[in-house]
Amino acid sequence: MLTRLGPILAIGLLTVPVLFGLAGTILPAFGYLPALGGTSFNLAPFQRLFAEPAIFMSALMSLAAGLVTAAFSLLTVMLFTAAWGGTRIFVRIQHLLSPLLSVPHAATAFALAFLIAPSGLIARMISPELTGWQRPPDLLIIHDPLGLSMMAGLIVKEIPFLLLVTLAALPQVKPARMRALIASMGYGRISGFVFGLWPSIYPQIRLPVFAVIAFATSVVDVAAILGPTTPAPLAVRLVNWMNDPDLSMRFLASAGAILQLGVTAAAVVIWIGLERIGARVRERLACAGRRFRRDGVLRLGALAVMLASAGAIFAGMTALALWSVAGLWQYPDVLPARFELRNWMRVLPNLMEPLATTLSVALVSTVIAVVIAILCFAREDQTARPPGRGALTVLYLPLLVPQVAFLFGLQLLFILAGMEATWTALVFAHLVFVLPYAWLSLRDPWRAFDRRYDQIAAGLGKGPVRRFFIIRLPMLARPLLAVAAIGFSVSIGLYLPTVLVGAGRLTTITTEAVALASGGNRRVIGIYAFMQMLLPAAGFAVATIVPALIFRRYRDMHV
Repeated sequence: MLTRLGPILAIGLLTVPVLFGLAGTILPAFGYLPALGGTSFNLAPFQRLFAEPAIFMSALMSLAAGLVTAAFSLLTVMLFTAAWGGTRIFVRIQHLLSPLLSVPHAATAFALAFLIAPSGLIARMISPELTGWQRPPDLLIIHDPLGLSMMAGLIVKEIPFLLLVTLAALPQVKPARMRALIASMGYGRISGFVFGLWPSIYPQIRLPVFAVIAFATSVVDVAAILGPTTPAPLAVRLVNWMNDPDLSMRFLASAGAILQLGVTAAAVVIWIGLERIGARVRERLACAGRRFRRDGVLRLGALAVMLASAGAIFAGMTALALWSVAGLWQYPDVLPARFELRNWMRVLPNLMEPLATTLSVALVSTVIAVVIAILCFAREDQTARPPGRGALTVLYLPLLVPQVAFLFGLQLLFILAGMEATWTALVFAHLVFVLPYAWLSLRDPWRAFDRRYDQIAAGLGKGPVRRFFIIRLPMLARPLLAVAAIGFSVSIGLYLPTVLVGAGRLTTITTEAVALASGGNRRVIGIYAFMQMLLPAAGFAVATIVPALIFRRYRDMHV
């Protein structure tokens, strides 16, 4: 009976906040918000929006960021998988990139900023011997007007995500057998993969690619840290308007959120057009009989990009850790003159409240999400009907719709309900984004469970509840803890839901770190960003160590 609630709760949590949030955004966008004096529908908010300086440049920047991020990340993953799939290098790079999934976007942006800034780690390592720079060069790298550093920050974070979903899709196409067959026809590794395997893989990862586009076109935290400021990307300007003390700016922000929704929709439509063009080009090349055997340079290039993206994050995290304990660190010294904990001792009292909120919200939202996901899969076992494409679309709904497009409205609804800036509302907002990741992460381990264990227990007279707690739960302990670690890291990295629903009164490590981005104290930023990385890492450490301790005498008792 309880399992019936799983799909109902999941559908409700994934659709109701988005739909009500969109309604709460659309109505003020057309001038209707009685609480602020808007009692009639009109186009005044849009007229005011289009009169804003450089508003179309901001929209164009967001559009370009989404398309470039998705295209470069997907192309890199496709070429790397084609060139090195099934090799030891592929496995090692996979293990190298997997931990990066737990690093929040804001922490990745800070890591890249500390690496590529004019006074960053790269400039220090090559100066003054190779450059002659005795002081930081006058180069606009961070906040460059074209948004290149922002796109780079998004790309290095989305590559591990797309690689993960590609790896999940690979077993469906039997890659080893197909590679052998294609190689026997004389095709190169990359061309054989693109012609033979990619048409079957891409449909399985299409929704995650759309999610990358939606996120990159509407990202706020990465844009605030690395993006241009004159003008800023559209989503950053919207958040500034929404947080303006002048409440009439809510109408302008809502109209901007509708524009943001249109920008994301336009990016997806353009991407669909690019998909069709790419499919036709691939078909023509395949029909022409081109084998492209000489692909050594392209293979090495794909490997270099993957190593560079992983290396950039690890090197940037090293720079963050160094700054958090740095004393005097003058340019162009590669290392600080001394290390000290004085910065940590000074920041620690202010860190306690955001840390408590971060941990409590992340733990509760993760536990609820995992329980709902388990109920959904238990119901699937009972009915023997896996969810169709429509259910998957609902699952990706909070990831496909730009956050600013419905969180503005959701914030207004919380205000009207008297729940603004409450811990419960913040948990609810985080749960909307944690649940899809929990479901997707648990899907394969749950379905891979050998049901014969269940049948044997049923034959011994054990009921479904006892079978779950005695048989399935212990054997799925490792993947369940991994799912919990993923949900925990997702919650820690959420910026915009915390800023809007928390209304500045409930702060987390992520919101405090991004707020510090406009300041110049790298030591304090390093501490907060390092904590951002440390918390998800601790979650994955627990997910690894606890099963090892529980089953140290029963090493075969896991899926």
